[in-house]
Amino acid sequence: MKTKEIIMLAILGLTPLVAAAQENESRFGFEISTGLSVATNKLGDAVLNTGFGAEGIFHYRFIPSTGVYAGWGWNRFSSDNSFAGVNADFEETGYVLGLQFKQSVGRLPFSLYVRAGALYNHIEIENKEGDIINDSGHGWGWQAATGVDIRLSKKVSLTPGVKFNSLRRDIIFDGTARELKQNYLSLRIGLLKRF
Repeated sequence: MKTKEIIMLAILGLTPLVAAAQENESRFGFEISTGLSVATNKLGDAVLNTGFGAEGIFHYRFIPSTGVYAGWGWNRFSSDNSFAGVNADFEETGYVLGLQFKQSVGRLPFSLYVRAGALYNHIEIENKEGDIINDSGHGWGWQAATGVDIRLSKKVSLTPGVKFNSLRRDIIFDGTARELKQNYLSLRIGLLKRF
């Protein structure tokens, strides 16, 4: 073989190793978060009390600053008095799928992130005994979020943030059609494990 061919083969052989060495962060991750949720409007005629929720999402980064996320979430709000009765609970559960952009801040051990995604959720209404008395069925909504990824180690981060969920579903309750607009702001703290 000629010298030029040997050099080219060596460069081509080493390129994946160099690229892997430059890879600072794993492409996959799993994040679990929890926190308070505050409704931004009435749900039907129901004034919702401060709620609580949790979300688990998988991440896949396909280019250095951009990736996708998908998972499942749950939020629960109570209402002292509503069309569903006294002390009714409204639970929103379902799935989320979206895009995430994350940018490092210089050499600091944290990054800023922005997320935008689609929800496929439903709203369950429970009476004061905890029995499900109505279910809206799943439908489409949207989610937007922002926060900070604070690196605790090479594989683990703390992820405080804020997100906004919006879901619109129709139900029939006691023979009356109602449009439920579930909009709320969530303050979340999460833990992200990269692998």
